[in-house]
Amino acid sequence: KNRQKMGKGKSNDPTHVKRKENAKMQLKRNIGYFDGVSFIIGSIVGAGIFVSPTGVLKHSLLNVGIALTIWTASGLVSLMGSLCYAELGTALPFSGGEYSHIKRGLGSLPAFVFIWTSTFTKPASNAARALLFAEYATQPFYGICPAPEALKKCLALAVLWSLGILNGRSVKMAAWVQTVFTLLKMMALSVIAIGGIVLLVGGRKESLARFEDAFSSEIPNASQVAEAFFQGLYAYGGWWSLNYMAEEMKNPSRNIPLTVMTAVPAVIVFYLLVNISYLTVLTPKEIVSSVAVAVTWADRVIPSVAWIIPLSVAVSIFGALNSSMFTLGRLSYAGSQSGHLPVLISMLNVHSCTPAPAMIFSTTIASIFIIPSDLIMLTNYFGFSAWLMIGLTCASLIVLRYREPHLRRPYKTFLPVPFVMVAMSVFLVLAPIVWSPNLQYVYAFLFMLGSLIVYLPFIHFKLHFAFLDKITCHLQLLLEVSPADESAESKCE
Repeated sequence: KNRQKMGKGKSNDPTHVKRKENAKMQLKRNIGYFDGVSFIIGSIVGAGIFVSPTGVLKHSLLNVGIALTIWTASGLVSLMGSLCYAELGTALPFSGGEYSHIKRGLGSLPAFVFIWTSTFTKPASNAARALLFAEYATQPFYGICPAPEALKKCLALAVLWSLGILNGRSVKMAAWVQTVFTLLKMMALSVIAIGGIVLLVGGRKESLARFEDAFSSEIPNASQVAEAFFQGLYAYGGWWSLNYMAEEMKNPSRNIPLTVMTAVPAVIVFYLLVNISYLTVLTPKEIVSSVAVAVTWADRVIPSVAWIIPLSVAVSIFGALNSSMFTLGRLSYAGSQSGHLPVLISMLNVHSCTPAPAMIFSTTIASIFIIPSDLIMLTNYFGFSAWLMIGLTCASLIVLRYREPHLRRPYKTFLPVPFVMVAMSVFLVLAPIVWSPNLQYVYAFLFMLGSLIVYLPFIHFKLHFAFLDKITCHLQLLLEVSPADESAESKCE
């Protein structure tokens, strides 16, 4: 009774203060259902659907029916993959996404190969997004003249570090930014989708004819369908992002499956409606020949406010970059916790409980890629590695089903689904190499194998240099960070 009466004096209770001081540092569960939906949609929807949804149509030989079928099939494959990830995310709700699941299912070496490759490719992808954002943000000020390269690179660096600092300081603020920019880009997609539906219902004969005889054009062969399918799957890339924040999800057992089943079908519907809208206004040949199809669409339908679409592209890229940087920071954090990256990267800021060193690490690498743009082009040849890791992750699910049958699984996907995903991954890894063999693919494989040079001495044999501990200690004090499994008081003190 006395304690209840005092109420306000609870914070002065020495027992309470001591308990607060001894509280362990850990990531906070600040991400709810709507935040998760925003992160998935924001990760999937980038510039592609606005700028160049031509790949599927081109490889479908301008066959409208085949193209729309491939868009649907690509979305369903992405949904199957996300349901596999939902099972792993609810059973093993740890930061790190595929890395954590591959390590648990297949072992330390495959997980290290994954993080070694990702440390190179994912920051390069973020650098490419930042440069693309800078391109769309600066071009309106230069008209038909190209914007200076130095200006674009400076703006790209500014955006990278702004988002890096934001994600390193506050998860709630990063989630709020993601939600706002996802809403903005979905509003832009809604303008295109609704505009197309209105015109289609209006009954323009030439527009209706394209859908009435949707399959009347030339039928592509198997390799062309496969290439179109590959393009469609690329447009849905990012559906795997939610598992990187599983450790910070509120009620992950419920929210992870629910978020996946909301976000991915929503993107499928929007992608189909937007493509139908493009085909309502433009002919297949006009779409394929357009540099930025959404801009061409806007010039035809809403010429007085066509500037909205280039602005929407920049907004969309910004949102996708924010999501990508958030997930990359969690990957570095998880890799460091497992001893695959320097220990400093696994520490959390003592004030905000965010993985600030991991964000600094990943943002610094992305900044390096901004300077020589040619390095970003090389990462195109690592495209197969994304599906290689998806295949290994789904294989981990199968292995864990049989090796750990009693593992608590709040959500279980239909077992044939991961087998289908593994088969699909094998096909998508081998297809580009077989159809268009290139020496760069050899370099990519050699780079992945090069991870053994680091893994054997430093991870397997645990080679360690004492001077690194002193550097870590000084940086720990400078950055005000603490190991995630210790008290907020640093050992260095």
